[in-house]
Amino acid sequence: MRFVRISAEICVYCKGYKKLCGLDQCPLKVRLNAVHKTMRYLMLSNSKEFFGFTPPSGVIGEKGYPEVALLYSIPPEDDESRAKTYDDPVRWWGSYSLEKIIEMRSKMISGIIRVNVNKPERLLEKEISLALISEKPVDSEMRLKNFPRLLTPIDPFDPPRGLGADAESIRIVDNPHISKSVEKILNEDLKASEAVKILYRDGVDIYRIQKIFSLGLLGRHYKKLVPTRWAITAIDAIISNMLLRKIRGYPEIQDVMFFKTSYLGNRFWILMIPGAYTFNWIEIWHPNTIYTKNSLEPLIIENSENWHGVADYMDGGYQAARISVLEYLERIGRKASVIVVREITPEYYAPVGNWHIRESVKNALKSSPIKLGSLDEGLDLIKKDLGQKLGDLVFKKESSKMMIFRNHLNRKLDEYFKKS
Repeated sequence: MRFVRISAEICVYCKGYKKLCGLDQCPLKVRLNAVHKTMRYLMLSNSKEFFGFTPPSGVIGEKGYPEVALLYSIPPEDDESRAKTYDDPVRWWGSYSLEKIIEMRSKMISGIIRVNVNKPERLLEKEISLALISEKPVDSEMRLKNFPRLLTPIDPFDPPRGLGADAESIRIVDNPHISKSVEKILNEDLKASEAVKILYRDGVDIYRIQKIFSLGLLGRHYKKLVPTRWAITAIDAIISNMLLRKIRGYPEIQDVMFFKTSYLGNRFWILMIPGAYTFNWIEIWHPNTIYTKNSLEPLIIENSENWHGVADYMDGGYQAARISVLEYLERIGRKASVIVVREITPEYYAPVGNWHIRESVKNALKSSPIKLGSLDEGLDLIKKDLGQKLGDLVFKKESSKMMIFRNHLNRKLDEYFKKS
């Protein structure tokens, strides 16, 4: 897929009011408004020292690898319970608008620590790692070398971030709240992947596992920091592959099952069909978005996974949807052939991370499925929601792989219903 940026000339002429880019809201204006509120707050305090609760919230960047930046973030809240909402995807889903999420993330003030990925002990010695994996917000004191500024130029393609500067010091005031199951694993001599599986089986929240892995707290002798974006996809893949090994031995589902949901300008449809496990992911990107501005028609992307769990290519959004599907199949003790369709509309005017894909699919699968008699019935339901023109574009111009898959499933369903 080719990403096309909105030109600076259009932004200058538009000034966020004329909507010349075609988006419903100006992603730059939403973020600037939130940042300006924080700037006014900082100007009144006129200080480079900040006191507050990290939600916890920390991001390890990729730029300059292996010398990377860790952002330790504190929201402008002095209340522990309110601070938690600044980094809580499970609570956000279905309750917080895209504008609200952007506003909250843009208000955060971050202290930047430069660290080599091969020296995670530097963060552990100061309890910074422990604060960022705490189950509750942690009271922190942060002194910055300079007055906070925009961390990067505001760009509609980047996840929202607020103000920050290099940290002179970060002091953890509270004792981080670490569960016994996490504390035990941190002291075990285990491979990182094995530790991840144990944490998951012990019921540790997946977002906490991502942070534990990213902060280099797992592994035997050679521990290292992992950039946050890489860690998120790695954890999804490790847990998914563990679940898949169990699911392969389960019986097939009995009916064709259909689910759907929508959130943040994204719509999702999930079809599960009796058969061996396979996973097929289709994304529909509308032409009038920040990513596809110059496209004349929707862009359709496919990623398919075979029985062995090997996908066409690695993709974070694909992995986020996949883990929620596999969790559902493991919960009901069944296997199935799965198709997930994601439609990205112009209402999704700024990226906020793959968590919304993971949580959207998970929440869709909490509802009771619509039971159907065939795969084509399910595809017809999706086409009806998409509209005739877009539906035909998605399903009549299928790749050869998708057409083979569809024909195979229809044959299996015919055989299945003849026997039953």
